[in-house]
Amino acid sequence: MTSSSRKPLDVSVIIPTLNEQDHVAAAIQSAQAAGAGETIISDGGSTDDTQATATAAGATKFVRSLPGRGTQLAGGLSVAAGEVVLFLHADNLLSVDCLNQICQLDEFVWGAFKQQIDSHKPIYRAIELGNAARVSWRGMAFGDQAIFANRKALMSHGGVSEIPLMEDVDLSRRLRKLARPVLLDGPVQISSRRWEQTGVLRQTIRNWTLQVRYAAGATPESLADRY
Repeated sequence: MTSSSRKPLDVSVIIPTLNEQDHVAAAIQSAQAAGAGETIISDGGSTDDTQATATAAGATKFVRSLPGRGTQLAGGLSVAAGEVVLFLHADNLLSVDCLNQICQLDEFVWGAFKQQIDSHKPIYRAIELGNAARVSWRGMAFGDQAIFANRKALMSHGGVSEIPLMEDVDLSRRLRKLARPVLLDGPVQISSRRWEQTGVLRQTIRNWTLQVRYAAGATPESLADRY
């Protein structure tokens, strides 16, 4: 499918959830506003009202999964029908033009978006720039950059690994062997809650430490235990 024929309706947005009743509706609505053909919730065993909230917000499909982001994304991918799949965190929002930006591309394998973190603190502008540079220079996208991919290409190269953590790093490593990622302007609107809860410096060091340990051979399961 070329850019002249691709439309936002050809995109399946997959949202992994675990007790996200306070955020999932906004994520779904952002995908709908962007024109997504379907929004798929892959739930890892929520004990709150995530399912009812998602259903009321208009989620197209709701699938149950074992917990673990990679496992949940794989579950959502298994029922996706779109030519393009996009993985969206439950506390992130797509800008209204995000899917149109994908549709304007010629043939592609995968990509991600620039971010806009919901805080006016200058430190977050530096984080946004650094994360965009990581995609451009290293070919490494993280999950909160709304990774998207040609579904057939993704499925023919292993799909999403069913691991509890680092699924985005694993996915980037495999897909960048096929093609460099496309970085689109977006932006994806990002919640600052994890940085605010943990502290910007501490959270950044934690993220770097996880990457280093994973590169050194630590298993996703062992890293998830300490996440």
